[in-house]
Amino acid sequence: MSKIALLFPGQGSQAVGMASEAAAQHAGARALLAKADEVAGYGLAKLMAEGPEDELKQTQNTQPALYVASAATLAVLRDAGIVPFAVAGHSLGEYTALYAAGVFDYETGLKLVRTRGLAFAEAGSQRPGAMAAIIGLDNAKVAEICAAVSSANEVAVPANFNDPKQTVISGDPAAVTAACEKCKEAGAKRALPLPVSGAFHSPLVAPAADTMEKALAAASLAAPACRFVNNVDAAVLEDADAIRTSLVRQVTSAVRWVECVQKLVDLGAEAFVEVGSGKVLSGLVRRIAKDIPCHTTESWDAIQKTIEALKSA
Repeated sequence: MSKIALLFPGQGSQAVGMASEAAAQHAGARALLAKADEVAGYGLAKLMAEGPEDELKQTQNTQPALYVASAATLAVLRDAGIVPFAVAGHSLGEYTALYAAGVFDYETGLKLVRTRGLAFAEAGSQRPGAMAAIIGLDNAKVAEICAAVSSANEVAVPANFNDPKQTVISGDPAAVTAACEKCKEAGAKRALPLPVSGAFHSPLVAPAADTMEKALAAASLAAPACRFVNNVDAAVLEDADAIRTSLVRQVTSAVRWVECVQKLVDLGAEAFVEVGSGKVLSGLVRRIAKDIPCHTTESWDAIQKTIEALKSA
């Protein structure tokens, strides 16, 4: 079997019905969904299965829902004998990546993600912000423009370096708007405002970092059982305390996704698998490491095709 790197999606990949097929077909996935309601303290599994979509899209619901959906899919892959040599996750997806690496158990991860979702929602209500996707302009140029339009009172910062020509920016609404205009003047093909409730991965959500620091300090974490590449440094972290620190920094720092994928390639990845809802990461990987296959698992049929492809590789 190839050297498999598992990738876990973050906010924006959610969809009503995610993990429903896996739960219907696989007892382990079904058990994780049932456990989710008990841990989260509300009908999370029903919300994932039936919506409404507007409620699922609320940050405090989206984050635990995506964690559960990826964990349920992971249960199917594990049962089929798929063992990763490395893992990484995009923003929220880091928590499922760490669960996959054995850093914490399912319940601990879900509690942390539930806390994170609530903290992000609260930070967004305290200091409203904006985010936008800049498409068709180099990452470095976008970062330069963000720095140029920012002041002591109004900031715009890169939030996600998603692929070499796609950067999500985050910050105060006026600064993000100004950055979008400057990016278009500099040659960006598009500058798209994103429907989010806060300026994630920016200084505006610093209160959420404080909340996560306390929650992570109280949580039991172990060293990862496989290689884990983190978002903020695109580095392999092997120590539980280093992982705690990284997850706190991640709240207000950019997700260096291009470098994360490149690091996995450098480590020897021969196949990627996007574990959970959607195909967002697969699309990004094709623009970063086009020569390495990236498999999806957004449906039961896709999961089965991925398992077959990995076992025959």
